[in-house]
Amino acid sequence: QVQLVESGGGLVQAGGSLRLSCAASGRVFSIHAMGWYRQAPGKQRELVAGIGSGGSTNYADFVKGRFTISRDTAKNTVYLQMSSLKPEDTAVYYCYADITDRIKRADYWGQGTQVTVSS
Repeated sequence: QVQLVESGGGLVQAGGSLRLSCAASGRVFSIHAMGWYRQAPGKQRELVAGIGSGGSTNYADFVKGRFTISRDTAKNTVYLQMSSLKPEDTAVYYCYADITDRIKRADYWGQGTQVTVSS
């Protein structure tokens, strides 16, 4: 089994910063990509940022220049540094990972971490 455990969410004022972390554990053989989605109340889940096994990154337009995704391959961990936060960034942030666990390749999701930005 593979588990993704997130941390780092919380309450912050507009203009502030937060850093999210997501660690993959269990029967991890190879991680192909990791990243973050978010879902605000009443809205669909949307991609925030992703990072590939080679380090290539992609960002949603609404976070470009404010959020930075990075990865520690030795720790099977992905980070999301969020700066210049806005109230509209308020959402539950979900980590995802495209992992091969020695048997199959599949997508895995974390439990979600709440980010609340006050105005």
